[in-house]
Amino acid sequence: MEAFSDGVFAIAITLLVLDLVAPSVTEGGVGRLLIDRWPTYLAYLVSFASIGAAWLSHSTITEYLDRADSVLLRLNLLLLLFVSVLPFPTRMLGEYLRETGAERIAVTVYGLNLLAISGLTSVLWHYAVSERLIKGDLADDDARAITSKLNPSLAFYAVTIAIGLLVPVAAVVLYFAIALYLLIPFRVIARQLRRRPAR
Repeated sequence: MEAFSDGVFAIAITLLVLDLVAPSVTEGGVGRLLIDRWPTYLAYLVSFASIGAAWLSHSTITEYLDRADSVLLRLNLLLLLFVSVLPFPTRMLGEYLRETGAERIAVTVYGLNLLAISGLTSVLWHYAVSERLIKGDLADDDARAITSKLNPSLAFYAVTIAIGLLVPVAAVVLYFAIALYLLIPFRVIARQLRRRPAR
């Protein structure tokens, strides 16, 4: 399950780069054209961080799994469906972010895709815990820490989707902020800072 999932994550994150096409010299000044394509770069950055965050969460779950049953495998497959399709709304975001009206649709579709990934990751973890598929030596504190890291992102995505209907670009920046929150190991950093001896 882990090997197959890692392959899907790797392919999805690699497909994102295909939208980064160098502008043709015949189209005008290359520098200006590169600047004009900022929505494509922003969409790539946000999606790379979002897939990376989803992969880290998924890796954490599989690290603590003792075994997988048929339901868990199917939930995992459903999660991978939304991961593998993320390059499509990413492309929409890059193309329509400056188009009035279309930008709201693109940002909403993108946000719903991220919400589905986050929601299914959370469902995967909760199912594994409830069915006792996780390793027996997992401390309760560690289980609560994983749960608390997965659950809040659902609310953040839901609120950001609503914001995207009013201010689409702000929603994209917030999607990136959510991904960074999931990527940066704040608990580990805080623990290391507490252990550092005072000078």
